Amino acid sequence: MAVPVQIVEDVVIKFAGDSGDGMQLTGSQFTNNSALIGNDLSTFPDFPAEIRAPQGTVPGVSGFQLHFSSNKIYTPGDNCDVLVAMNAAALKVNLKTLKPGGIIIVDTAGFDNKNLRLANYAEGVNPIEDESLNGYDVHKMDITKLTREALKEIQMGVKEKDRAKNMFVLGFLYWLYNRDLTSTFSFLHDKFGKRAEILESNVKALQAGYNYGDTVEAFASRYQVEKAKLPAGVYRSITGNIALTYGLIAASEKSSLPLFLGSYPITPASDILHELSRHKNFGIRTFQAEDEIAAIGAAIGAAYGGSLGITTTSGPGMALKTEAMGLAVMLEMPLLIVNIQRGGPSTGLPTKTEQSDLLQAYYGRNGECPMPVISASTPSDCFGAAYEAVRIAVQHMTPVILLSDGYIANGAEPWIFPQSADLEPITVHFKKELGENETKYLPYQRDEKLVRPWAVPGTPGLEHRIGGLEKEDITGNISYDAENHQHMVKVREAKVEKIADFIPLQSLDSGPEKGDVLVLGWGSTYGSIKSAVLELQSQGVSVAHAHLRHLRPFPRNLGEMLGNYKHILIPEINNGQLIKIIRDKYLVDAIAYNKIKGVPITRTELVTAISELLGK
Repeated sequence: MAVPVQIVEDVVIKFAGDSGDGMQLTGSQFTNNSALIGNDLSTFPDFPAEIRAPQGTVPGVSGFQLHFSSNKIYTPGDNCDVLVAMNAAALKVNLKTLKPGGIIIVDTAGFDNKNLRLANYAEGVNPIEDESLNGYDVHKMDITKLTREALKEIQMGVKEKDRAKNMFVLGFLYWLYNRDLTSTFSFLHDKFGKRAEILESNVKALQAGYNYGDTVEAFASRYQVEKAKLPAGVYRSITGNIALTYGLIAASEKSSLPLFLGSYPITPASDILHELSRHKNFGIRTFQAEDEIAAIGAAIGAAYGGSLGITTTSGPGMALKTEAMGLAVMLEMPLLIVNIQRGGPSTGLPTKTEQSDLLQAYYGRNGECPMPVISASTPSDCFGAAYEAVRIAVQHMTPVILLSDGYIANGAEPWIFPQSADLEPITVHFKKELGENETKYLPYQRDEKLVRPWAVPGTPGLEHRIGGLEKEDITGNISYDAENHQHMVKVREAKVEKIADFIPLQSLDSGPEKGDVLVLGWGSTYGSIKSAVLELQSQGVSVAHAHLRHLRPFPRNLGEMLGNYKHILIPEINNGQLIKIIRDKYLVDAIAYNKIKGVPITRTELVTAISELLGK
């Protein structure tokens, strides 16, 4: 008898297991399948802090949370409807995120005495055998045994067969949510087409998982999430780092500047280097340097030579690049420094997210060294943020810092393909010859934007000196004159502040133009703020939301906007960084909401914080 299909609006699934169980791949495939169906979606991959933590232990748990819906959504979800736990440690770490009455799917092979001991359960305690999971809908499956049985005719070792158990889980969930297997079959053929046994084992395991759902009477109904009502267009699922990469490529094409990336691998920024290296057809050059200092030095050299110079890193790498960033400011060369933030200080939490480096971006260099700072808010927003950062760098002759973070970088959401014709042109002017009234090239003579000319080395008559020593105004000669130094410091600052005349005014994301509370955010807090504010607005609460892309300089009207509300709440995944800058610049009594646990702020947390602020 066919199991009836129940239509539901949205679902949050958490895949969790050992770092070798393929949970990231399983989650990514379910994500891609959801995107092809047309669901709105948001993901949150959660990687172990160590490259290879001891198998079966709590530190070794790898997770992937996916929220998919027939409605517009903004976060990966506060709590899960379904938890897939491949071993005891995965259950222990993630049970607290499961909704009451939620579905738990466990691989019983991961709950033997050894796994229970590794997960630090007390002697004799087994959560899937005692009453500790009462109130949940628990489904016990010996996934390991079922996978081996499905692959018994394939001549492979047991360890190799066990690597396909994530495909068994995926197949079962495709059955549970009434999905087609075709997209994953195609993926497996593309990935393992030249390795026949591995391809066959994964395909058979996937089909076996689906068939298991069809034959076992474990669920009273299956579920289906309909296509979301999104604006018309061609969509794909995209992660933040890939969207950022495409934004850089688009900016290179639109500015007609060859792109050069000087980079040193670091979590969670390395994907940008990997992806850019695949696009040599656009004339892109990628250089994996021996260290962070060499990487930014090469990017500065590329910019001096007339290319779009880019370097990518995370917080510890930013610290190493500091002196070279000061050099780029002194040279007034266009350069893009991309910082995919993670928990700090030092090497901190390499695989956990944090808005850790805003103050570093503002002040983390010696001397008076102002640089524009741009922030991306969502995975798909990384495209536009990267494009805007390049525009500012090349049109204002300044290094620019672009901030993303691990949550945005690794998270995914639907992205509508932008059309090239709809992208704002990035006009670049190189100085190629002396003007009619010029007898000598003056490299620090400025235009109405306070921007100096960009002359490519080797251009006849435009020879000039570069270096980190203070420049004489207009001539660019080395100068130790006290008055000149003060003047140049002020001019460099004024040039950055003048960029505010060439960026959009700050707008509200939602809410009244005047009211009780303005929630002011930046970066990856966007989704949780938006969903919390919309929920409270539906209840009649006077609350608005504004989200900053331009963090330095701020939009011209930001101070006026802040004055229109009784309370300013600033949520951040740090100990309070934007709030310090806002209080300093606008002298407002803003209130902080901070979370520093390596995970995003949730919608529920913000609803509570705003309600408490209003005494509700």
